[in-house]
Amino acid sequence: MKKVRNKKRAIGLIALLIFALFMVWRLVRPLHFFVVDERFARPMAVVIPEGLSSLSAEECGGCHEEIYAEWSGSMHAMAWTDPYFQVDYRFDGSQQICLNCHIPLENQQENRVIGFRDTEKFDPILEPNPDFDADLQQEGVTCAVCHVEDGKIVGPFGTEDAPHPVVVDREMTAGINACQKCHVISGERWDTFLRIPPCGTVAEIEEGGREIECLECHMPAVTRPVATGMDERDGRRHLFRGGHDPAMVKSALTVSHEIETGPKGTRFALVLTNTGADHYLPTGTPDRHLTVEIRLLDQQGELLKEEKHTMIRRILWRPFIVDLTDTRLPPNQPRRFDFDLPSDPATPAGSLEVTVSYHLLEEARRKRIGYQNREPIHYPIYLRRFPL
Repeated sequence: MKKVRNKKRAIGLIALLIFALFMVWRLVRPLHFFVVDERFARPMAVVIPEGLSSLSAEECGGCHEEIYAEWSGSMHAMAWTDPYFQVDYRFDGSQQICLNCHIPLENQQENRVIGFRDTEKFDPILEPNPDFDADLQQEGVTCAVCHVEDGKIVGPFGTEDAPHPVVVDREMTAGINACQKCHVISGERWDTFLRIPPCGTVAEIEEGGREIECLECHMPAVTRPVATGMDERDGRRHLFRGGHDPAMVKSALTVSHEIETGPKGTRFALVLTNTGADHYLPTGTPDRHLTVEIRLLDQQGELLKEEKHTMIRRILWRPFIVDLTDTRLPPNQPRRFDFDLPSDPATPAGSLEVTVSYHLLEEARRKRIGYQNREPIHYPIYLRRFPL
């Protein structure tokens, strides 16, 4: 009987040790929250179209001046050179998979992917790339990423006047077809328990039963010549506006307020509604969030009382990836924040200050990865002072 008990105890201890080792491994292993889809497992192999001397956006800009100017100021153009990306990329181990969206062309990457050591395709076999173009690398998501295929320029309209062959693809103007190479990822892994993927903008739109239409907001319609010397036609501006554009974020948010007076005192109510986006506000990386600060000031401008609220998606990353909370603003669902005004005759209130801010990055993560930002990582999108 004693031997049986000792055997059971030994088995229990071994099982506990195995479980402990498994949990330690889960806490220190490389973190992958998405599945490597075939569409971005390797960089894009492209051929320079006939009539052009390179794949450079600068050459495209010789004829497509307005489009080139718009792209040059976009985050697509800075997908590789953006200081935050560079710091975050190194912090996460400089994984090759990141390059396939930030510098997607094969000629932009110093190494070629010739195979994989693992079935998940996170550990590629690399060899030096003889066709590496350091200048092209600096262009990030350049024109050729969307507009070059099989050695031809691909666009929504055809023409006989271009110095290069043009293949018409009407699908480029439909919904998400031009965006899904990089902006749709899957989080369906055995160790991932999320309602939507971490960067799940498309899933957020689908959740609400709405049609996916990225271009309407991020590439506004315009009528103009597509290139110098050509006739005007309907097209799209290549702005790719998003969270880095304060005006874009402001346009998605409707702010209202009311002051209620009752037997228990006075209450200020702030109401925020996401009226301009079919996805959550904010969307994209979970670091992005909104804050509301309500500050009560006395007649000399000194602080009497303040409250702060954060709208953010919280995810547990280890030992398993699990949704914790999500307080972001879904489309067209008002969010109310109440602030009770104290009634103290000794310190009469002078004004109420309300600030709604958009944050690109959490301060804790900025410190953890060592990002020394030169530009603000947050900015106000609503600021108003109410005299009382």
